[in-house]
Amino acid sequence: MTETLLAVDAETLPQTRHLATSIPGPRSTAMHAERTAQVTNGFGITLPVFVARADGGIVEDVDGNRLIDFASGIAVTSLGASNKRVAQRVAAQLEAFTHTCFMVTEYESFTQVCKWLNANTPGDFDKRTGLFSTGAEAVENAIKIARAGTGRPNVLVFDEAYHGRSLLTMAMTAKVNPYKLNFGPLPAEIIRAASANPLRPAEGLESGAEAALESVEATILEHGADSFAAMVIEPIQGEGGFIVPAAGFIPGLRKLADKYGIVLVIDEIQAGMGRTGTLFASEHEGVAGDMILTAKALANGVPLSAVTGRTELMNAPHAGGLGGTYAGNPLACEAALAVFEQFEDGSLLANARRIEAVAREILEPLLSSTGIVAEVRGRGAMLAIELADAGTLAPRPDLAKEISAACHATGVITLTCGTHGNVVRLLPPLVIGEDLLRDGLAVLAQAITDAAN
Repeated sequence: MTETLLAVDAETLPQTRHLATSIPGPRSTAMHAERTAQVTNGFGITLPVFVARADGGIVEDVDGNRLIDFASGIAVTSLGASNKRVAQRVAAQLEAFTHTCFMVTEYESFTQVCKWLNANTPGDFDKRTGLFSTGAEAVENAIKIARAGTGRPNVLVFDEAYHGRSLLTMAMTAKVNPYKLNFGPLPAEIIRAASANPLRPAEGLESGAEAALESVEATILEHGADSFAAMVIEPIQGEGGFIVPAAGFIPGLRKLADKYGIVLVIDEIQAGMGRTGTLFASEHEGVAGDMILTAKALANGVPLSAVTGRTELMNAPHAGGLGGTYAGNPLACEAALAVFEQFEDGSLLANARRIEAVAREILEPLLSSTGIVAEVRGRGAMLAIELADAGTLAPRPDLAKEISAACHATGVITLTCGTHGNVVRLLPPLVIGEDLLRDGLAVLAQAITDAAN
């Protein structure tokens, strides 16, 4: 297959960047003032524009500006924010019924989503799946299942991890501000170990997987290997900075989990569902978790999450121990089935790989030409640019903020992330057209060049 970017159906929304007003425009500004009067300040905002419609790689705001979407709702609308097949299946379900609660009366789409995940997630073993609503809910249920299956309390997590905003997942998340600040006390059974960040190894450790794995094993032994129910790892650490771990680190964790009888949970909530050019990012590592977590792009914007794992683990909780009123809602299940259909021919995965190739072509020259780009990293359509001072690698969150602001003003939606807030991350929809992708990347490259001068 020739890896060229897919053409996007642009009948309803032109796939070109267009600025009708300043960003934000007058209507968005007025609406944001009303939001401020009505909505808790606890919700942050990346870009205060109000959306009228969105599709493909474009978000159109209420002022008529068309913005290039390099965020996908934080890796959610990977097939475009108004994907026709998703809309058709959800609309048909909407006519039939919106909800029954799967624990009260059943519906087939729930079972079919589970069947697809059992068949397509990594691991050549018998599996079962449970469906939930949010990523954090999937993480929490994975911990419940691991504890039920092992009889152990503790959970091993890693530097630079992000797992959610609920009480348990806040404890599992590494970054304090904004996620944990002022929200304690948090659950105490969470133990943090070193990760294998190739650019910034943990303090006192050499770069690479070997030293990090030795440190992880030491942490396990320090707290008692037989106390750990699970270790939870993102195959690419998302909020931590889109960090691709050093080669061999995740396979090494698999070996440690087997050695000490710990359940390996792979959190693919952001990196999964084709984002990295394979269906699941852990495929790049050749590793199957005992459980794998999916959400975000699973239903392309309709809230749905899943825990898929070894049958003996997944069946460990007692009947009634898992569930939730909205868990596996039928509208979300139909959306997921529509997503699965569109992965069948492999073109979306090819497109993710091509997005990476185009992005590296445009962004990697900035490593030598600007002096402020420490690393261009990621896989597929999950990419990042880390900003730091040349030589010292001192993080530059000010530059990340400046560059993103410049992109926003010019009509390109970008996000920042990272432990130090110095990373610009790119999450374009897998259906973005090449001309639009190149336009957005050119805007970003110019913003980085301007910031360096």
